[in-house]
Amino acid sequence: MGKIQTSEEVTLKKETTRKNNSISICDLMKSNTSEILQKMEYQSPSYLQNFSDLFTKYLHSLNTLFGTCYISEKQFFDKLGFDHKVLQPIDEYWKFIKNLVLIQIETSSKFVDDYVQFRLATIESFDKSMASALDYYSKALSEVNHKK
Repeated sequence: MGKIQTSEEVTLKKETTRKNNSISICDLMKSNTSEILQKMEYQSPSYLQNFSDLFTKYLHSLNTLFGTCYISEKQFFDKLGFDHKVLQPIDEYWKFIKNLVLIQIETSSKFVDDYVQFRLATIESFDKSMASALDYYSKALSEVNHKK
């Protein structure tokens, strides 16, 4: 025969069953949001490595192309008696364009850095606000429970 349960044991068992079967809104949002953010965080090294590999491949490909270009230039233009001084204005133009692109890259990188720092500061501010609000809420709740 089974043991007879007290009313306290039955109530405790019902509460445990209810807790196990119920879903907290906070738990639901926390677990799903955390899982998404962790997945994004885990993918970051792979994402960065892929871009690094991509740019390495671009650089290798361009070096091969320009290596071939030097050979062709020697064989073709030098035989024609091409005056290389003609290329000086074109060289200056391309240096100007290159400098613009480099400035844009630095500006873009600085913008992304500032954007991330802003978001980090915003999250930090939100955390402090929430901690303060929860502290106030718990004190108020304690006050209400204490008066009962």
